[in-house]
Amino acid sequence: MELIKHECGVAMIRLLKSPEYYRKKYGSTFYGLNKLYLIMEKEHNRGQEGAGVGCVKLDAEPGNEYIFRERAQGPDAIREVFVNIGARIDEAAKDGVPAGSLPFEGEVYMGHLRYSTTGRSGLAYVHPFMRRNNWSARNLLLCGNFNMTNVDEIFKSITDTGQHPRLYADTFLLLEQLGHALDRENERLYSLHSGEGLTGLPLSKAIARDLNVANLLHRCSPIWDGGYVICGIVGNGDMWAMRDPNGIRPAFYYADDEVVVVASERPVIQTAFDLDTEQVHELEPGMAIIVDRDSSWRLERILLEGQNQRCSFERIYFSRGSDRDIYNERKKLGQLLVPSVLKAVDGNIDKSVFSFIPNTAEVAFFGLIEGLEDDLIQSKIHDIKRLSAIGALSDDKMREILKRRVRREKIAIKDIKLRTFIAEGSSRNDLAAHVYDVTYGSVKKGDYLVAIDDSIVRGTTLKESILRILDRLDPGKLVIVSSSPQVRYPDCYGIDMSRMDEFIAFKAAMALLKERGMGYVVDTVYAKCKAQESLPKEEVVNYVKEIYAPFSDEEISAKIAEMLRPDEVETPVEIVYQSVENLHKAIPGCPGDWYFTGNYPTPGGNRLVNKAFINYYEGKLSDR
Repeated sequence: MELIKHECGVAMIRLLKSPEYYRKKYGSTFYGLNKLYLIMEKEHNRGQEGAGVGCVKLDAEPGNEYIFRERAQGPDAIREVFVNIGARIDEAAKDGVPAGSLPFEGEVYMGHLRYSTTGRSGLAYVHPFMRRNNWSARNLLLCGNFNMTNVDEIFKSITDTGQHPRLYADTFLLLEQLGHALDRENERLYSLHSGEGLTGLPLSKAIARDLNVANLLHRCSPIWDGGYVICGIVGNGDMWAMRDPNGIRPAFYYADDEVVVVASERPVIQTAFDLDTEQVHELEPGMAIIVDRDSSWRLERILLEGQNQRCSFERIYFSRGSDRDIYNERKKLGQLLVPSVLKAVDGNIDKSVFSFIPNTAEVAFFGLIEGLEDDLIQSKIHDIKRLSAIGALSDDKMREILKRRVRREKIAIKDIKLRTFIAEGSSRNDLAAHVYDVTYGSVKKGDYLVAIDDSIVRGTTLKESILRILDRLDPGKLVIVSSSPQVRYPDCYGIDMSRMDEFIAFKAAMALLKERGMGYVVDTVYAKCKAQESLPKEEVVNYVKEIYAPFSDEEISAKIAEMLRPDEVETPVEIVYQSVENLHKAIPGCPGDWYFTGNYPTPGGNRLVNKAFINYYEGKLSDR
């Protein structure tokens, strides 16, 4: 219902055979490029602000290009990138460039889909980033799904070596940091092999052959604080993808004797290569998958595995629901809401209509319906036993009991995307209210109308559109259900939720504090946050939790419902949120819940949530 900008998506493909092998078997030397396109399209949900592709060709003769990159901005960036790549290939072929030497006709591929989580935009910020050098083993392509919480520390570590970074952004800084480590690795091998008497091209080839990218990661990664999957290709053909030690951001891989593939989501690899679930493996936290230029590959531990903090919101909202495990988890989230939903409708299933708000909540809706049907079956058994015990179970009564159903309808339909930029004030709100349409006649007057969504973060669409259009059906009560708990805290690991005033739960807690004469709590939290500004991140405490501490989840939910119900809607509105306890029951393998609890998995998270509150209190926009 509400657009939350996702973390980015990554894709990497390493062909382990010669291009001629793929031409003979699959009909094209661009087999890897075609597969990359398919994976990127399947990951389109992860980034719609920009896209980029990088490619390295092995064993190119001096004087011939061997590193290629194409980037574009906008929601149609994937198509634009590959159209431009096709045009470059066609132009080169017309100019007489022979097959085997065409642009992007390589063995190592990298793809990236971008969502800005820092407010920075422009082609300069679209991955992959590139570092150029005349020595093949000093060239670097870099992309990732990450956000570092300690950019200041990384910046200082770079400047302490005497470098002068041009920009203060984590991707640029990582490129410089890893580039510096790559230089050191080259220098180590230069000293080693020149000492053996090698010079010129033989020396360059020996360095390219013996380069160990794991040394770069061991050197650079200990200072990184954040959630990340960082991918790189060196100009010599070495490739890696590394995951953060807490597993905050996701990564999966597949390998056989033809390819090694890495992507942010498992089902996209399955679809692209027609694989079973068990054939695609999760890249474990703190590990890197590395493919050397000789086509050998390995998994190597770079950092010790930390506490499991795999992101639960990834499973609720961001990832494709076609993943087997995610599908089952989302159904379980819906099922676990049954007791709360039944309470909201006073246990009266017969007078309740259930629906979902398109479209990402559909799987949770299935789980909710299955749970309600199980409850209804128990109710039917109870009624049959009761009537049978008193000799009153006639055929008509039996038929009446068995005909009871959980009523489900497709209520809300996202009809059109209206352009509201030319309207102001109430006119704009009126247009926004008509983005969705309703199925008239699907609800009887006085029915409870229950609609489930995957998350209620800001509540803007509910207030401006959904509640208004659902009210047209004249229900007796509107119950809006969120399959995720209340989102109370900003993310700092790559998702665009960085400001406290974005969260309706925070606004509700602040309103309750004001109503109850507890404004001193806000001032106290601000003072505590300010007092920590100069502390090392490891010593910072998340004092923003104290904003919510005086209130129960139910009190905040009730206040949210009050704040979101439009003035003209007289129908009672109740909002039901998933509990954190049930979240962990549904998704036991991904306990990262900082959005809901404020329990950040890295020290940098506590520092940034305090900074977000300070910015809110002082009336500033977040500067991350």
